[in-house]
Amino acid sequence: MSSSSSSLQVGSEPSKSDPDKKRRRSEAWSQEDDEEIVPPHLKDQVKSIRSSADNDDDAAAAKVDDDEQVQQFNSELFEKLQEDRKALPIYGFRDALLDFVQANQVVIIYGPTGCGKTTQIPQYLHEAGYSKKGMIGCTQPHGVVAMSAAFRVSKEVGVKLGHEVGYSIPSKDCTSEKTVLRYMTDETLLHELYGEPDLISYSVLVVDGADERTLSTDILLGLLKDILRFRTKLKIVISIRTTDHADKLSGYFNKARILKILLTRRMSYGYPKIEFMNAPIVDYLDVAIGTALQIHATEPTGGDILVLLTDHEEVETAEEELKLKAAGLAEELIICPVHENLPAELQAKVFEPTPHGARKVFLATVAINGAKYVIDPGFCKRKCYNPRTGIELMQVAHISRATALQRMVVSERGSKTAPAKCFCLYTDHNYDKDFDKITVPEVQWTNLANAVLRLLHLGVNLSQFEFTDPPPTEALTKALRVLFILGAVNTEGELSRVGAQMAEIPLDHMLSRAVVASIEYKCSAEVISIVAMLSTGGDSVFYRPQDKHTDADNARLHFHSGNVGDHIALLRVYNAWKEANFSTQWCHENYIRVRSMRRARHIRDKLEQLLEKVGLELTSNLVDLEPIKKAITTGFLPHSAKQQMNGSYRTVKEPDSPTIRIHPNSGMAQVLPTWVVYHDLVPTTGEYMRQVTEIKPEWLVEIAPHYYRLEYVLDVV
Repeated sequence: MSSSSSSLQVGSEPSKSDPDKKRRRSEAWSQEDDEEIVPPHLKDQVKSIRSSADNDDDAAAAKVDDDEQVQQFNSELFEKLQEDRKALPIYGFRDALLDFVQANQVVIIYGPTGCGKTTQIPQYLHEAGYSKKGMIGCTQPHGVVAMSAAFRVSKEVGVKLGHEVGYSIPSKDCTSEKTVLRYMTDETLLHELYGEPDLISYSVLVVDGADERTLSTDILLGLLKDILRFRTKLKIVISIRTTDHADKLSGYFNKARILKILLTRRMSYGYPKIEFMNAPIVDYLDVAIGTALQIHATEPTGGDILVLLTDHEEVETAEEELKLKAAGLAEELIICPVHENLPAELQAKVFEPTPHGARKVFLATVAINGAKYVIDPGFCKRKCYNPRTGIELMQVAHISRATALQRMVVSERGSKTAPAKCFCLYTDHNYDKDFDKITVPEVQWTNLANAVLRLLHLGVNLSQFEFTDPPPTEALTKALRVLFILGAVNTEGELSRVGAQMAEIPLDHMLSRAVVASIEYKCSAEVISIVAMLSTGGDSVFYRPQDKHTDADNARLHFHSGNVGDHIALLRVYNAWKEANFSTQWCHENYIRVRSMRRARHIRDKLEQLLEKVGLELTSNLVDLEPIKKAITTGFLPHSAKQQMNGSYRTVKEPDSPTIRIHPNSGMAQVLPTWVVYHDLVPTTGEYMRQVTEIKPEWLVEIAPHYYRLEYVLDVV
C-alpha cells in the first residue's frame, strides 16, 4: 500500500479499450428480457421494419435479415458473458467446489472480493443438476447486493429476471413459479421459515457474506444447523471473503471442510492503488464529497465512483451537496443513492449502464461492484445496546481492518495506464491502531428483543439454541424482559397471542407492537401511517436548505400546531401529502423529502396488504387522537420517560439509565411535558430523544398492569 498526499494522482493516459464497445454491451444488458436486444446502429432500421405492413414482401425480407442480425448479436453477447465467467478466478476451482459439495453436507468457501463467489457458485450448482431437486437459494446481508447478483446471473443464464433467476428482498419479490435460482436477504429467508420450517423447497442454500456476522446471518446459521439434523440431503454452502471466521464457522458445523479460492499472480487482475491521508480529517463527509468531485475533474472518463457512507441520512445529505457543487461541470456526473430504504425500483437504477461521456457516483451504505474509484471514510453506523441501562444509541464507529481491506479491493479491475484506486480517508496509523482486526459479531452489541421474538415464534428453545458466538447472558435476559413489558411473552418466557401477532409483522418489535395495539384501539389506518414514517427515519422526512432555514422551520412547525407531539405531526405530514395526491411539488413547498415520503408510502401499502392478508380490518379514527397516542405508547412502553427536577428525563423503571433530553428538532422541545414516550435516542453533546409524544402516567398502568403500578409510577422521580 502506498501513502500519498490528499491530492489525487492521475493515470498517465486513458485506457486504450474501446469505450463505445463497453457502452453498447452495457446498454444491451439493461434491456428487458421480453424485448429484443438490438445493436444501436440497427435500432432505427428495426423500428422502421416493425412499422411496415405485414404483407409488404420487401419489409418482410428486411425483417428476416434483421432478425438474423439480432439473433447473432444475442449469441455474441451470450458468448462474451460466458468468456467473462471463465475469466473469473473461481472458475479454476469449479470442479473442486462441486466435489466438495457432493461429498459434504456443509462446505465453507473462502474467496477474496471479486473472485466470483456470489454469481458463480449458485450457477455451478444449477449446472450440476441440484436445481432439479429443489430451488438453489443464495442469501445476502444486503438487499441491493441480492438484486445486483440476480440481475447479473439472469443475463449469464440467458433468462428473464424473475423467471428462472429471481430475487426476494423486503421491499420486492421478483420471483415466479419458474424460479430455480433465488437470491434473497437473510431476513427474507428467516421470515420464510414461519411457513416452511424445514425449507423443503430448497436443495442447496448458499449463505453469502457470512463473514459480515450480522445478527440475521448468525441466527440463520443456527437454524440451518438444526434443520440439517433431519434434512440430511440438504446442502449448505457458506461463502466468506476473509479467513478470520473460517475456522470458527468450520468448528461450529462439526469441522466442515474449507475450500480456499487463492489468487495466483497470473489470476490477480490488478488490485487498486491505495491512497491514505497524511493527517486525520475532521469532516469526512465534506472530504468525501470533495474527493469525488476532484476525481471527476482530474481522472480519465470511463470509471464510476463509489462513496461509502454510514446511513441513508448521510447519503441524502451528500446527494444534496453534490447536486449543488456538480452543477455546470463539463462532463455529466450522475448521482446514484444506494441504501436499503430506497424502493426496489430506485435501487434497480443502480444497474443501468452509464451513458457515454458521463460518470456515475454511487453514494452507498454497502460496497457494490462496478466502480473504478472507491472513497472510504472508514466508518459505519450501528445501534449499540446497553442491557444494563436499557439504552440503545446509534453510534458512528470505525469499521474493522477486515472490512477496510474488502472495501479497498471492491473497485473493478483497472489497466496498466489507468489503475483502479481506493482513497482511504484515514491515515495508515489510524488503520493500524483504531480499527479492530475483525468484525465484531452484531449479536455481541445489539438489542436482541426482535431476534428472541422471531426465535420463540419458530418454537426455538432459547436455552438450547446454538449461537455461532453466544450473546451476553444479560442481553438475552433483558430482551425477554422487554418482550414481557410489551405483553409478547408471559412470566414463563412463553410466546403470547400478542407476541405471535407481532412476529408476523416484519418490523422492529416496538413498531410491530404499536401496529397490533392499533387494532384494539380501532386506529390502525393512522398508526400504520405513523409506523411507515418512522421506518424511513422520521427526522429525515424534513430538510432545511442552507439559505431557507426560517421558511423550513416555519413549515415544520405548522404540522406541530397544538403541541400534538412528533408522532401525530408525522401523521399530519403523510395525510396532507395524500390529500395533495402525493404531489412532488407539495413536498418541495413544505420542505419535505419526496424520496422519504415515497418510501413511507411503499411501507404503508405493504402493511395494509399484510393486515388484509391476516384478516384484520383497517379502521380509522382521526376525530380522537388519544387512541392513536395510546397505541404508540403500547409499542414504546420501554421508552417511556419522566421529567426530573433539573429538566432532564429518565426512563421509567430503569434506575441505572442515564439522564436524557428532548432533541431540539422535536416539536416538544419547548413544551417539556412531564411524561413522554420517544422513538429512539441519538448521541450529540448528550443523549437526546427523537420523535417524542406527551402521555399520561395512568396510560402505563392501563396498558401494562402486569408491569406498572400506579402508586409506583406517580412516585417516580
